[in-house]
Amino acid sequence: MKYKLLLLILIANSAFAYERLQGPTELLFCDTNQAQPGYTLFGVGNRTYLLDLQGRVVHTWPVGTNPHLLENGNVLDASKDDPSGFQGFKEVDWDGRTVWEYTEKRADYAPHHDWVRIFNKKLHAPTTLYIANKSISYDDAVAAGGDPKKVSMDGGQMDAIVEVDMQGNVIWEWCFFDHVVQDLDATKPNYVGAGKTIADYPGRININMPGKPLRRDWLHCNTLDYNATSGHLVINTVQGELYVIDHDGTFVAGDPKGSIAKAASVAGDFLYRFGDPARYGQGEPPKILENWDNATTGDKQMGGSHHVSWIPPGLPGAGHLLVFNNGQYLYQRTPGSSILEINPCLDADGHDTGKYVNPPVAGYRRETYDKDTHNAPREISTQIVWSYRSQNSHGFFSHIGGSAQRLPNGNTFICSDTEGHFFEVTTDGKLVWEYINPVTRDFGTVKVLSDALPMVNSAFRAFRFAPDFPAFKDRDLKPLGTITDAFAQAPHPKRPPGDNDPNRGGNRRGGGRGGNQGQQ
Repeated sequence: MKYKLLLLILIANSAFAYERLQGPTELLFCDTNQAQPGYTLFGVGNRTYLLDLQGRVVHTWPVGTNPHLLENGNVLDASKDDPSGFQGFKEVDWDGRTVWEYTEKRADYAPHHDWVRIFNKKLHAPTTLYIANKSISYDDAVAAGGDPKKVSMDGGQMDAIVEVDMQGNVIWEWCFFDHVVQDLDATKPNYVGAGKTIADYPGRININMPGKPLRRDWLHCNTLDYNATSGHLVINTVQGELYVIDHDGTFVAGDPKGSIAKAASVAGDFLYRFGDPARYGQGEPPKILENWDNATTGDKQMGGSHHVSWIPPGLPGAGHLLVFNNGQYLYQRTPGSSILEINPCLDADGHDTGKYVNPPVAGYRRETYDKDTHNAPREISTQIVWSYRSQNSHGFFSHIGGSAQRLPNGNTFICSDTEGHFFEVTTDGKLVWEYINPVTRDFGTVKVLSDALPMVNSAFRAFRFAPDFPAFKDRDLKPLGTITDAFAQAPHPKRPPGDNDPNRGGNRRGGGRGGNQGQQ
C-alpha cells in the first residue's frame, strides 16, 4: 500500500514538472527524509489553513489574507481579504475569537500588503508595524523639489512605516517623503549641492526618478521585516529595490513626536539598499538595444520582487536577506522567478565586513545562461551568496506575490503566488516537498485544476513552522483530512450555470483576489 501511495504521488508530481494544461492539486510530493518536519500555514479566501507534512489540515482560523502566526497561537491578519488595501488589522486566538483590532482612521494613510508584530525593547512591550501609503499633495511635492511639470496634479503617495502600541496609539513613524533628494531645483533645501549628484546620496531617494514621476502608490512597497538583533527594518518595493533603515536607533520611548522627528532626520536615511543602483546614479540601467528585439538588464538585480526577510539567528545564513524575486521587468526573453540570499556586508574581496557595504562597491560577476532559454548574460551582484530558480522557467514563475523562508534544516520553503504553488528545496536545488493550493474563488475547492487565468488559486504567502514552534505546545494537531475532503467549498454562486467547471477549456475568468492589479 505504501508503494502504491508513493507511486501515485510521483505520478501526480510529474504533472507539474513541465508545461501542462491540467493537473492535480494538494500534495504532489513529499520526501520525509529530507523535508523539514512541521506544519505549513497559508491563507486564502478569509480562512487560514495549517497543514501537516502529508497535506492534511490540522487547524484553521477564520481569517486568511496574509496571516502571521504568533508564538501564542494567535493569527494577525488584515481586516479585509485583499493585500492591496485594507483599513486595519484583526488578531484572532487559536479558537478564532477576535482578541485585538486596529483601524487606521487617518484619511491620508492607506494600509496595504504587510505588517509585523515585534517586541519593542525600549517599551518592553509588543507593538505592530505596518506599511501605509501616505498622501502627498502637489504643492508639498513641488516644495520638496518634485518636477512641477511631471508630478501628478492630484498629488501622489509615498509609503510610510507606522508603529502602533497595543492601545492603537501611533508611537513611531518613518516615511520615504522625509528622505527625498533632488538635483532639479537648487533653491530647495534637499538639493544635492554644488558639484554633487544623486549618486552622492545612496541613503536618500530621488523624488524625480527617471521615468517615474510622483503619483499614487509611487513605490508600491509590499514587504516589511524586523531584525531583533540589529533593531533594523527592511522594506521592499515592487520596483526592484529593498531598503534597510534603523528602527531602534530612531525610536524614543515615551515620546512619539520625538520618535517621528528622529526617524525623519538623517538618522532615518537608508543604511543599505539593494536591487537597482541606477536609481541612485551608481549603476547601469536596463536598455533596449539598437535592433529593439534585444535588451539588457544593466545592473538591475530584481524585478517585481514581493518578499524580503532577515534569516533569523540560529539558521543557515543567519543575518542575511532572503528575497522572492519575481523576475518581472528584467527584460529576459524567458523570464523566471528566483530566490536570492544576500549578504549585505560583503566587500569587493568577498570578506564579511560586519557592516553594510554599498552593492556597487562590492561589484558584480557575469552570469551566462543555457542557449535554450535565449536569455542574455547578466551582471549579478557578488553579495548574492545563494540563489534558486527552476531549470525550466515554466516550473517556477510568479508574476505577482510570493514568499521565501529559510528552514532549520537548511532547506528553503517557497510560495509561488500566481499558481498557488508551495515547495521546499535543498541547498543544491533538489525538490523535497510540493503542494498545489486547491482553493479557488470561482470554482470552490478542486482536486484537479485545468487551464485558467493566473491567480485562480493564488495564495499570497505560505510558511513552514517546526513542530516545536511555541504556538503548537499542548495543541491538538490531529489530522482532519485534506482541504478538498474535509473542507470542501462549492463553486461561487454568482458564476453562470455551466461556467463553474475548472476542467472545461476556454475559461476566460481569473479568480484572483479583488483589486489584484494593485498588488504587482
